[in-house]
Amino acid sequence: VGQSAQAKARPNIILLYADDAGYADFGFQLHTDVAMAGLTPHIDSIAAGGVRFSNAYMSGAVCSPSRAGLLTGRHQQRFGHERNIPPGYMQGGMSLGELTFADRLGVLDVATGMVGKWHLGYPADYHPNRRGFDWFHGLLQGSRSYFPTPKVSAHRVIQENGEALPEVGYVTDRFGEAAARYIREHRDEPFFLYVSFTAPHGPLQAKESDLELLTDIHPVKRRKYAGLVKAMDDAVGVILKTLEEQGLSENTLVVFTNDNGGQTQTGAINYPLRGRKGQLWEGGVRVPMAMRWPGKIPAGSVIDDPVISLDFLPTFVSVQGGRVDPEWQLDGHDLTPLLTGAMKELPARPLFWRNHGSSGAVSMRDGDFKLLIERDGPEETLHLFHLATDIGEEHNLAEEHPDRVQHMRAQITVWESELVEPLWGAFPAKKKAM
Repeated sequence: VGQSAQAKARPNIILLYADDAGYADFGFQLHTDVAMAGLTPHIDSIAAGGVRFSNAYMSGAVCSPSRAGLLTGRHQQRFGHERNIPPGYMQGGMSLGELTFADRLGVLDVATGMVGKWHLGYPADYHPNRRGFDWFHGLLQGSRSYFPTPKVSAHRVIQENGEALPEVGYVTDRFGEAAARYIREHRDEPFFLYVSFTAPHGPLQAKESDLELLTDIHPVKRRKYAGLVKAMDDAVGVILKTLEEQGLSENTLVVFTNDNGGQTQTGAINYPLRGRKGQLWEGGVRVPMAMRWPGKIPAGSVIDDPVISLDFLPTFVSVQGGRVDPEWQLDGHDLTPLLTGAMKELPARPLFWRNHGSSGAVSMRDGDFKLLIERDGPEETLHLFHLATDIGEEHNLAEEHPDRVQHMRAQITVWESELVEPLWGAFPAKKKAM
């Protein structure tokens, strides 16, 4: 059982994407919360069999913008996708002028499948099947009940290629099983599978069978959250086992990461980072990340270079033997030479983030320094941190390094000149970054 000799030359790619998970909530992390130790063996095995990234970021601090950057390889603020798409919003979605990694890989004769949460537009033209995915099994909205719901809306129902499916079973289990089915059905051709879990995003609806195993975790909110993480790890286990059974493990790049910083309000823990989902502190944009590609990525390795979700698209194209055209105007780097050891470190580059348009917070990482500018009307607060020695962003060095602040501000100004204002949503009044 396995891929044909011709297909074997072309690897498969599986991207496993958690939702709102905490930085400390996986066993492979350096600062794992003790309650979560041993709770995510399948996800941890990806890092053990490959590489853990110690400085990994998303391009956004909330669900929909981070996905827009992930799928396009471009800063989502370039096309106005800076805030979450409101439920039921029918005036647009992720810009139709942007191509996704599924579009780019489809041109390379790679089968493209997606399971799970979309959250990039509800009108027909914005549907996953119209954005490069040959096959879609999931929901259009950003979250839903994990259990069957008698009256589920059109945007929350689990569908397959536009056809609503019956309300049966636990959603995370359904996603794991759908992904396994896709792997089995496409084992003889190179495929790309994007598995976008809703877990552990709220609501906190863990399975009773999982809660019974987690009675030592307190408070109850944290226990329910842990149950969502455990179910996701079980689903990842189903996916990894299917790869093994189909003889595809050795020829598949498996990526695990999370869509933004953990949502501490629903039980996530981001230790040792400051802040949470929705903020530009490290706790809002820094994420767990691991990759496994046997024979290509050395097992048990660690990459300390700052990387960002914008790097995925050029990396996936490269893995499939494609070439990134400068006309695509991507914002990420191809990580393949770094993953395989052909390159020792990435060229130095700045990383940027912005929330809520030109009136919201903006930040930048340059080497080990990070500048965060909180903007509230005419007021401005500057924060400068040295992340290598202050990962928790406790010591503001802005007054000690005025030249560095000025230099980084100038780069932020240039970057912001290339962006547009958010196309939907409103900036919440008087809301600071933390």
